[in-house]
Amino acid sequence: MGKRYDFDQSLNRENTHSVKFDFRSKYFGTTDVLPMWVADMDFRTPDFVIKAIRQRARHEVLGYSIRSESFYTSIIDWLYRRHGWEVNKEWITFSPGIVPALNLCVLAYTRPGDRIIIQPPVYHPFHTAVSSHNRELVLNRLIADGNRYVMDLGDLRKKIDKRTRMLILCSPHNPVARAWTAEELEELALIALKNNLIIVSDEIHSDLVFPPHRHIPLASLSPEISRVVVTCMSPSKTFNMAGLSTSYLITEEAELRKGFSRWIDDLHLWLGNVFGNVALEAAYREGDNWLEQLMRYLQGNFDLVNRFLKERIPTVHLFPPEATYLGWLDFRDSGIPPDKLREFLVSRAKVGFNDGESFGPEGKGFQRMNVACPRPMVQKALEMIEEAFKTWL
Repeated sequence: MGKRYDFDQSLNRENTHSVKFDFRSKYFGTTDVLPMWVADMDFRTPDFVIKAIRQRARHEVLGYSIRSESFYTSIIDWLYRRHGWEVNKEWITFSPGIVPALNLCVLAYTRPGDRIIIQPPVYHPFHTAVSSHNRELVLNRLIADGNRYVMDLGDLRKKIDKRTRMLILCSPHNPVARAWTAEELEELALIALKNNLIIVSDEIHSDLVFPPHRHIPLASLSPEISRVVVTCMSPSKTFNMAGLSTSYLITEEAELRKGFSRWIDDLHLWLGNVFGNVALEAAYREGDNWLEQLMRYLQGNFDLVNRFLKERIPTVHLFPPEATYLGWLDFRDSGIPPDKLREFLVSRAKVGFNDGESFGPEGKGFQRMNVACPRPMVQKALEMIEEAFKTWL
């Protein structure tokens, strides 16, 4: 059975330099909001991770560190155990975070003026990873098909030309919470192969998938596909350790791996930090039981949101989440004008979500809700929104 974890426990994160809590005044213009925005969890980082960090801290020299053999084997074992994906040590490259990796991939694999495709509404750093480096941003917009989003592969084919070099994939998708199927991924990959595109696949939420859905690493589909895919992964979302800035890339193709490593080395980003190294290893060695309990708890939170909205705020719709702890809420039928939605939630409901338009214009009328928090906090946020509707209508 293993240890039981208490996800109902409330922790005070204020005055800890937390972005989610202590940055509220700058992001929302007030501290008087219940923060459910930034994609980290309000649960304790697992005890086995904290234990590993404390044990390392007992040695009172925090000098430069290398990554041990066990660092790599913990990744290899985790990917095989959780996703059935066999990778080799030499395919693994360190990165100090996924967003830095996206930017470095743009620099490593494309040139100014090249065209790079993203699929909005999507995590906002995807946009800036392209536009900040003088590359041309190409939008292959997702389509809302009933209760889920799908890729518009016909549109994708039309938008590829001789200057198109890369597609950045979000898998599972943030914010629409899709876990792409093998069929969807294979069709996407075949388009990339036909057009000599590199796919940079952000799979940071790969461990956070709700049954019966499952995460399929794009590069695991075939050796041919693997040669054009750079996979970005990290334990940071899974085990609530984003502040340790520890991620990695899986790249089978040697030339792609060398291209990325050249930037990591030249910018002196390859060392990482000592606590991130030991935390990753502890998480991947000991984290299965904790993760399984977490996923049941998150499913319960989403069930609460879905039930509450249907029964008490039926004009607001939750797209059924297949993955992540991020709910994509559709307010377009609520009667609140999209340009007033953020003000309504912040000033009247006093709830702080991510505004849908931050993921692209396609997110207008939507909000992203982070449910990785104790269930009473989810309940409170929903009740606050319900009360605010009474004063609006």
